[in-house]
Amino acid sequence: MAAPLTRSARDAAHRPGQGRAVVTFLGPFFLLFTAVLILPVGYALWMSLFSERSSGLGFGGTERVFSGLGNYTKALADHGFSSSFLHVAAYCALYIPVMIGAALALALLVDSAAAKAKRLVQFAVFMPHAVPGLIAAIIWIYLYTPGLSPVVDWIEGAGGHWDFFAPGSVLPSLVNVAAWQWIGYNMIIFFAALQAVPREVIEAGVMDGAGELRIALRIKLPMIRSAVFLTLLFTCVGVVQIFSEPMLLSQRSGSMGSDWSPMMFIYKAAFERHDYGLASAASLLMALVAGTLSYVVTRIGKRGGSE
Repeated sequence: MAAPLTRSARDAAHRPGQGRAVVTFLGPFFLLFTAVLILPVGYALWMSLFSERSSGLGFGGTERVFSGLGNYTKALADHGFSSSFLHVAAYCALYIPVMIGAALALALLVDSAAAKAKRLVQFAVFMPHAVPGLIAAIIWIYLYTPGLSPVVDWIEGAGGHWDFFAPGSVLPSLVNVAAWQWIGYNMIIFFAALQAVPREVIEAGVMDGAGELRIALRIKLPMIRSAVFLTLLFTCVGVVQIFSEPMLLSQRSGSMGSDWSPMMFIYKAAFERHDYGLASAASLLMALVAGTLSYVVTRIGKRGGSE
């Protein structure tokens, strides 16, 4: 004897058009998701399993042969690929505190009761983000170049000297380009989160005699912790994929190699050496690192939010 239908099953049976509506609304998303993510990743995985070798004595064409995990071991054994992650780690150690700290400080200043012309300040700070990253890098390279840059002229006019492309200063120069572009964007995120802080909590702190600094550190910052970790997550994922800024700076600074970042290594492998199997394997390894980093940051954020 058949079991009686549950209430939800009976409701679904009486609404035959509901399934079609779900397919109609979700179908385009899954089609686009498959076209722009699943298929490219699958194709990259397939390409990473093959390598091209010259036939004969090198006078003939090339043939594609199955290499299994050979491209992955080749990428991991390559000193340029492994050192590129160390470069990015050093970049993160300097860039993330500068960018997050400056964005938080600006958001707290704009949100304070003493702030004036808040809309104008938000617009002015956000404007650098409207400049594409490639254009921003070109602008700053111009400002870093002696003989062209008014900044260098001002420093020399004051009796100082600073080489923005020197081995010891090229990393701060690179951080400055990215921070200039992203501080305003993240400041808007933090400011929006601050607007959701209950005003009565802040008023209670004021009545208890807390000043602006104490309210910011003891009340506002803990209540926007989720927004800070979300920004940190997006920043970490984006930093692993950094390409335009170091690519342009490497053309002016001898201390930055052509494979300074993982994306530069992948670009060089694909478009200079035409080793598409190695480039695909390196891309998937980089995606694995980005995914692991995202997981770690998310776990830390959840643990901090539960305390």
